[in-house]
Amino acid sequence: MGEYYLVKNLPLHELVAQEFISAFVKTGSCYALTYNTRIDQDNTAALLPTGKLILSVDKDTYEELGLQGRPSRYSGKKVMRYIITIDLTDSAFHSDSKKYKRVLWALRDKKPLEFDFLLSWHHTGADGSTLMSYFSKHQIQAHQPKITFSTLRNLQCPVLCSNELQGKPEESCSAQELFEWLGAVFSNVELDNKSFSFVSTYCCPEPSTMMDQAYLCTITGFILPEKIIQLLDQLCAYFDEPKLAQWVTLTVHGFADSPVSWRENEHGFQKGGENLYNFVVFRSLDYWLQMAVGANDDCPP
Repeated sequence: MGEYYLVKNLPLHELVAQEFISAFVKTGSCYALTYNTRIDQDNTAALLPTGKLILSVDKDTYEELGLQGRPSRYSGKKVMRYIITIDLTDSAFHSDSKKYKRVLWALRDKKPLEFDFLLSWHHTGADGSTLMSYFSKHQIQAHQPKITFSTLRNLQCPVLCSNELQGKPEESCSAQELFEWLGAVFSNVELDNKSFSFVSTYCCPEPSTMMDQAYLCTITGFILPEKIIQLLDQLCAYFDEPKLAQWVTLTVHGFADSPVSWRENEHGFQKGGENLYNFVVFRSLDYWLQMAVGANDDCPP
């Protein structure tokens, strides 16, 4: 699934160094996200594959940095959080420009910020471990995504029809009903609505069918979009040969404390920090795409 790295106590200004920008940001797709930071309490940062460095900082840090930004959309009437966006690929962002010198001075000298970062880099034909060599003077660890498999037996599954998103009475369930059912399955909730259950009275939507067994594979880590596409291709290839299954799903959860969700949309935590999407791939290779976020988010594109 692809190696990624955890770098401890990395000064933020190292991500705006011209050597780093040339080696990784302008070559391939580079991803970075602060680790173990809380979006509603701490300063956080993310480097996007577009070359945008997004900072979500508290009011004091914002004023000390002196960089141009905007108030967070979710900080309430009294603004206590700000968003700063730095385009590392901007043609005006070079070592001799006033803009670059100002940013470097702010992050290195005026208000030095350090974070633990998750890092990954994708460039066709290149070795991702180049990142490890580049940051070798720091405490850096290589990680592989954790993969677990489980078999779900005697699972009540909703009946779906690819051309009926809203479902049809007595014929098929809706996309919304499926989404809720998946949440229950992933949370290991009993689906039989027993009267003595104090945890959940949820039951599988109707119409449904009993499956002898289903397979659940969970992959946890800093997983790049390029790897998600590979997984989706493999799911589609699952139907190359005749199968009993009518459909398969791929659900991707974004980090709850990331400063962005989709593209450059600001992300807030609110109650759970949800930002996720789900592919439902049918035997015909028709598919549904479902996207969801919490209250402190823009609607997905």
